[in-house]
Amino acid sequence: MATPRERFVEALNFLKDLQDRGIVGIHTSDMPNRKYRELLVKNGFIREVIKGWYVASNPEEKVGETTAWYSSYWDFIVLFLERKYGDNWCLAADQSLLLHAGNRSVPQQLLIRSSDGNNKQTPLPHNTSLFNMRTELPPADPLIITDNGIRMYNLQASLIYASPSIYIRNAIDARTALSLIRDASEVLPILLENGHTTLAGRLAGAFRNIGRDRIADQIVDTFKQADYDIREEDPFQTRLELKLPARERSPYANRIRLMWLQMREVVIANFPAAPGIQPDHNAFMKDVDDIYVTDAYHSLSIERYRVTPELIEKVSSGKWDTEDSEEDRRQGDAMAARGYYQAFRSVKDSVKAILEGANAGLQVGNDHSKWYRELFDPSVASGLLRASDLSGYRNNQVYITNSKHVPLNVDAMRDAMSVLFEMLEEESEASVRAVLGHFVFVFIHPYMDGNGRMGRFLLNVMLASGGYPWTVVPVEKRDEYMQALEKASVEQDVAPFAAFIGYLVSQALQGKAVAELPK
Repeated sequence: MATPRERFVEALNFLKDLQDRGIVGIHTSDMPNRKYRELLVKNGFIREVIKGWYVASNPEEKVGETTAWYSSYWDFIVLFLERKYGDNWCLAADQSLLLHAGNRSVPQQLLIRSSDGNNKQTPLPHNTSLFNMRTELPPADPLIITDNGIRMYNLQASLIYASPSIYIRNAIDARTALSLIRDASEVLPILLENGHTTLAGRLAGAFRNIGRDRIADQIVDTFKQADYDIREEDPFQTRLELKLPARERSPYANRIRLMWLQMREVVIANFPAAPGIQPDHNAFMKDVDDIYVTDAYHSLSIERYRVTPELIEKVSSGKWDTEDSEEDRRQGDAMAARGYYQAFRSVKDSVKAILEGANAGLQVGNDHSKWYRELFDPSVASGLLRASDLSGYRNNQVYITNSKHVPLNVDAMRDAMSVLFEMLEEESEASVRAVLGHFVFVFIHPYMDGNGRMGRFLLNVMLASGGYPWTVVPVEKRDEYMQALEKASVEQDVAPFAAFIGYLVSQALQGKAVAELPK
């Protein structure tokens, strides 16, 4: 008879086999051995989602943490709906539009269409839910497409059948989706075949709102020539003066441009005026040096490293020894502190160049990869990372702990990063470069690790470009900081984050210490 330990090992091997086969949502029929399920649940390797369904989880996650659920959400939804409805389901038009626009955040409630639906809500973990609308599906060809297993309306049908509220609740997503249409001929067949005069008028107004007058005119003129009474109506509440590239096919690139334009005035309204770069650059750099220990302590502590001012002083003074000290070489906290010190020195070189007149966006675009290599160089030296791990942006999907926001996939991330530095290079307001530079950087999440520290470095370099003092985000305000970033990422509401950073900067301008070292 197998011992308890042997049965647990068997259960882990069974789970590994499921994961190797790409099974994310685990049904009881996938793991019929009840003892295996009980052992894996007890030890935190799987968690029940709804009765009879589980997802893999990290046993180190605390009760109430959302990472296991949010990171497996879309894969789970596909498996769950396929088992329940086969291919007789698709996302509603609004949710389809969000995905076409590159918004893969976990929705509070996911609306599903199916002729086998029951018009009831299915509760899911962490206050999310699924609502099955009992309604006939649109024709599968050509209105429904499948993307990574997700059955949804195609781009054109999403725009046509989305509710009017999408233009208000998700204006950035709606404009992003609209920007991907190159010609009116992509939407006119569906509109004309079904005589959708109201929808055509709304869509024409939406295209005109984003500066695509040619498409708007084609829709209106075609309907009038077909003897339809069409009334153009702009469904958006505001108009943005932005010329989106007509040939841009990446929703993620246009999404970054639209976010930047919509959010920049909010940032300016929540930020103190820039003092401007002062002639005495040496005095500014001395202030940066003086705040280093405080900055390193708080920035590393936000990332859950257990560091002390003494450790920071040790590694920055050269007393940290990876050559002869096995303890120093293997201590993760010390490696993080040493990496922060090395990166900080590299960041200071970027600040000096900007104070001397370099374009801030261009300088950071050239330098940020150097910061990153310095940040993790000690981990390479200790053998915990390979040198190839520092070669550039990530090559795999990442997830953010306890966040509904799903960072961009690898291909999308590369498109978006080039746009980020384009926007930084063109932006005239230092406050906008600082706040949106930090926010968009962590929204994209270009690296496997270190994105928060890199984002705060970017924040402070851009603050320096306007003469603002180096500003520390206190670890005591970590929850407020993370919640503000989450609201900006998931709801496109940057006001709390702009106000949060604006307050810290205003305190720094007045010489008030918001962040201090522990006593």
